[in-house]
Amino acid sequence: MNYIDTFYRRTIADDRTFSVLAGTVDCDTCIIGGGLAGLTVALQLARAGHSVVVLEAQRVGWGASGRNGGFVSPGFANDGDAIARMAGADNARKLHTLSIEGARFVRDTINELNITSASPINGIMSVLRYSDEDAMKKRAEYLRNEFNYAVEYMDRDQVRAVLHSDRYFQAVRDPQAFHMHPLNYLRAVAREIERLGGKVFESSAATATDISRVEKIVETANGKVKARNVVITTGGYTTGLIGRLKRSYLPIATYVMLSEEAPDLISTAIATTDAVGDNRRAGDYYRVVEGGKRLLWGGRITTRAASSAAVAAELRREMVGTYPQLADLKTELSWSGLMSYARHLMPQIGQLQQGVWYCTAFGGHGLNTTAMGGKVVAEAILGQSERYKLFKPFGLAWAGGLAGLSVAQLTYWKLQAQDWWRERQA
Repeated sequence: MNYIDTFYRRTIADDRTFSVLAGTVDCDTCIIGGGLAGLTVALQLARAGHSVVVLEAQRVGWGASGRNGGFVSPGFANDGDAIARMAGADNARKLHTLSIEGARFVRDTINELNITSASPINGIMSVLRYSDEDAMKKRAEYLRNEFNYAVEYMDRDQVRAVLHSDRYFQAVRDPQAFHMHPLNYLRAVAREIERLGGKVFESSAATATDISRVEKIVETANGKVKARNVVITTGGYTTGLIGRLKRSYLPIATYVMLSEEAPDLISTAIATTDAVGDNRRAGDYYRVVEGGKRLLWGGRITTRAASSAAVAAELRREMVGTYPQLADLKTELSWSGLMSYARHLMPQIGQLQQGVWYCTAFGGHGLNTTAMGGKVVAEAILGQSERYKLFKPFGLAWAGGLAGLSVAQLTYWKLQAQDWWRERQA
């Protein structure tokens, strides 16, 4: 089966594989949102024998969870120094350890469920667009010493031997990180939840909630769920169903394009199966897919929805600016998805009130942090740990509404200008 083609076709196609909720269903935990975070919570609870119901407004993985670059690596949207300032150095180390655990959880899940269609490929390169050998060497040393996590430093010649571009300098390569097919992963996890006795409903948007009593009620257009626990994991598509959550994040659109089949042309630029991301804020990320036949290229962010075709033209300019030899490479498909960002650029994970949990705002670093977030929420519901409290410093701060979106866009433009200036000094 051509999984890459299946992924991109099905991501935008209307092929439901799970039923629509009709009538009343009772369960231990109702999860609102069928993306990475929600399905991880449901999987862990179902494995422990709890009855779970997942309500997805569209289709499993319909949002950014199923329409992303597929990078699985440790870390957060915010940097370690900023996290340490907010949470303390010791908690910052614990949080990074959790992010490593999240990435390993995804890999373990692929292996345990034999999700061959996820097509995991080892190796992610983080590249600099200006020269700074010391910083990259120190980063590699820090990860090795603090976390026993081995990464590989690459000098400029090593980088340019596999990435044929004069835009790149040094890199850190993470051989434990990997990239994969996120939609196939999600659908396999959803099927496993149902195999374990859970229920996954698509086209079943939560329209109202009553969370004031011990027995919580979540209503949809055609039914309702009664549960002791409710977990909200709706990310960039959070509605006003629970006002505090809606006010606490910014919906940020990100964009991806997929090239035509052109393996010979692509190989003139990229001679590695590693996924690649540059060091700019909201910089480029890309990887060859379908055995090197196509190139997936993502990047750019906007604070309001933009034309995917228009942004794809911008992405193409970035691609050709990095690899002039790809000027004739045609774009076959482009799309976008909404991510959720908090003002502090950290996940929002915690308990809203007794029996009501939230797990959202993963800021574009979701394939490891959603797994880790979903896992710690499930542990809390099961009474196994209180590790979710590590995220207490990063609460439901008001994101600023329309003004917050404007500030976010201005900040992004400022960072772009700073990136541009620094690269010109290289």
